[in-house]
Amino acid sequence: MQRPDWAPDDVDIDAASPARVYDALLGGSHNFEVDRQAARWGVEAVPDLPAAILANRRFLRRTVAHLADQGITQFIDLGAGIPTMGNTHEVAQSRNPACRVAYVDVDAVAVAHATSILAGNDRAIALRGDLRDARAVLSDPALTSFIDLTRPVAVLLVAVVHLFTDEDDAPSAVATVRQALAPGSHLVITSLTSSDRPEDSTRLTGVAARDRVSLIPRPRAWIEALFGDLTLLAPGLVPVADWRPDPTGDADGTGPDGGTGPQDGGAPQDPGAGGALILGAVGRRD
Repeated sequence: MQRPDWAPDDVDIDAASPARVYDALLGGSHNFEVDRQAARWGVEAVPDLPAAILANRRFLRRTVAHLADQGITQFIDLGAGIPTMGNTHEVAQSRNPACRVAYVDVDAVAVAHATSILAGNDRAIALRGDLRDARAVLSDPALTSFIDLTRPVAVLLVAVVHLFTDEDDAPSAVATVRQALAPGSHLVITSLTSSDRPEDSTRLTGVAARDRVSLIPRPRAWIEALFGDLTLLAPGLVPVADWRPDPTGDADGTGPDGGTGPQDGGAPQDPGAGGALILGAVGRRD
């Protein structure tokens, strides 16, 4: 296929990328046919996958709105993916214009697109980095000159840790992030889970493997352990649609996000039928 103008030269447009597949599932435009095919395979395997992805996105917006309302003014969206509806900086800065947001992703398309939409916003940046080397990300001068890690910060690891293989050692990477958090900081994590729907999670792992993408839904206890000694905010680790649902949609102005009815012009929320696909929680460093 022909390379789009917005695609960086070092991006392989014939290989699927988790960030671009996620974008395709959300109806975005910064993806290639190989990503859209991977998304179609995922939906064939698990028909309510798009609803679960939408619920995950809404979870991110609600947590950012909540934390901004609680006085958090620094956010690191690590593994941010391709900017789409209700971006972190839009939600945070709508609650407090002083909020600073750093997007970090390993995908060059995600970073290029984020850089483009952030033009003129001096309180948001996009950097290329990989959570697998969390120490390098957190010590990057471009980040540390923008985000003060000695002050409270919210680190978002949304739909990231299930992309790690066992050899990538997500617990160690997340522990590095956790240990860098100053008192009053928060850690936000969501992950595909194998606890409630093991057959569906196995199918998703198989679909991802077709495109040589690692996708490993994890047990509930494994996800919860990532928070270590942090205090989980109520209601704890729950299906993302159940974390403080906002029936008014006031968290981001995009419409209601509570319950199981149609949202965003007819796309249903994750009803949790037969169990959750994605779990999420927020931990606080006391």
